Amino acid sequence: MVARIYQPSKTAMQSGDAKTRHWVLEFEPDAPRETDPLMGWTSSGDMKQQIVLSFPTKDDAIAYAHRNGIPYRLFDAHPRARSKKAYADNFKFGRIGSWTH
Repeated sequence: MVARIYQPSKTAMQSGDAKTRHWVLEFEPDAPRETDPLMGWTSSGDMKQQIVLSFPTKDDAIAYAHRNGIPYRLFDAHPRARSKKAYADNFKFGRIGSWTH
């Protein structure tokens, strides 16, 4: 079973970057999930999908996979594009675009 090593991205519900500095090792599913016809619940017989390990660095996660003989795929983190803006720029004289309120 192949594992994924990645750095989680920021969720849409948070403005900061908490819980995005660590690296995660989780197993890829062996079989697709099944839907129970009566209740509509989603289930799986694969118990390794529940295992999620977090590591402080990428090297620690890779070392853990090597030590335990786990084949893995590494997904490098993409840096976020940020532009520094000040709130006062919305009200400056010479602002491009009209300010309506």
